[in-house]
Order: sequence, then structure tokens, then C-alpha cells
Amino acid sequence: MTPEQPPIRVLVVEDDPVAADAHVLYVGRVPGFVAVGKAGTGAAARRVLERTPVDLLLLDLHLPDVHGLQLARSLRAAGHQADVIAVTSARDLAVVREGVSLGVVQYVLKPFTFATLRDRLLRYADYHAAAGEASGQDEVDQALATLRTPAPPTLPKGLSAPTLQRVTAALRVTSTGLTAAGVAESVGISRITARRYLEHLVTTARATRSPQYGQVGRPELIYRWLSEEEGRGR
Repeated sequence: MTPEQPPIRVLVVEDDPVAADAHVLYVGRVPGFVAVGKAGTGAAARRVLERTPVDLLLLDLHLPDVHGLQLARSLRAAGHQADVIAVTSARDLAVVREGVSLGVVQYVLKPFTFATLRDRLLRYADYHAAAGEASGQDEVDQALATLRTPAPPTLPKGLSAPTLQRVTAALRVTSTGLTAAGVAESVGISRITARRYLEHLVTTARATRSPQYGQVGRPELIYRWLSEEEGRGR
């Protein structure tokens, strides 16, 4: 996006007040975007759209009064042309396919971090800025690839994707959680290394940690995988 282009106006549609405030904050931190409002229901979103120009909806699919895709369908029928980034904990690919025909340009799975949303928004900005006539098939493909192909997440220095997958697998199979020592034993790495990976999962909102009391000395930290239901409002 060039400095001459106006900011992309985003309406946050999210029924959880804490999550809505976080999403508004996230949007405001991405250059070239501005949050023009938030709505907790489909009806409230329609009212905002009637009085405020909006380029993009950051739309939770599970609203108290209407499913997000049903809202998107009704907005298209009413002539609203805003694109949609869907926010959901659901992983039903049938829902994804339906959304494509309704202007859903991206899906963001809960729980997500600021970095994840920033990546989706910046890719959308490149797609949104494309104008004029394509010179050929390659340029059309490039425009779509910019939108559809997310960049692989960058791990902190010293962490590897294969080891992260093994740590994640060890954590997900237990409902009670594990200490760094427990993960280290399960995966075959040192306790210090295990803790680095576990802290990364906490930082990216995929795991939680809590102290375990009742023993002499400092309490141990228990790490537990964050389920989709728990992550929905985060």
C-alpha cells in the first residue's frame, strides 16, 4: 500500500467484548488499516454498515443472532461490497468453500496472535491495492497467490519446526498438562529446550501455563494445550 492510498476501513464483528477490543487494537496496529467500529451481533453490524463506509469485515462466524455466513449472504443481497476475513474456531472445509462465494477472502482460526492477523491483513492490502487490467494469466495468478498463500510462520531463533511438532504432540495427548521436565522426557530433549518450546506455545496462545503448588520449594509450571473452545474468546 502506498502512502497516497486511503486506509482500509475495517468493521470488527465479534460478540465477545474482550476479543472485540483486542481485534480493534490489532487492526489499529497494522499500517494502512483503521477500525471504524465494532458490532456484537449481525443486526448491529448491519446498522453500522448503513451509516459507515466499510472495506473489510473481520467477522466472527458464531454470532448470537445469526451465523456469519448467513450475515455475509444477506449483506451481498443488500448490495454491500465489503470483503470478509472470517474469524472462527471451526475447521469445517464445507463452510470454507461456502464462504468463498460470499466474499470471504481469508480465514483466521482461533486462537490467533497479532502476527497471524497482521500477515492476513497485509496480504489483503496487496490484493486490495491491485487495480487496472492484468497483462496476462501470470499477473492474475500472482494477485490471487498474494491473497491465498500465507507465508510460513517464522520461529524464534534456535527453534525448529520438527521439534515444535513433537512438543505440541506430547502436550496435546494429555488433558492434565505436563511440566517442562515431562515434555523433555517424552520428546527426548533437555528440560531447558523443552521449556523454550513450551513458552513459545504460550506466547502464540496455543498453550497455557499455571503453577503447581504443594511441594517444597518453588512451584512447578504446568503447561496445557489450549482447546478450541477455550481459545474462542481469547
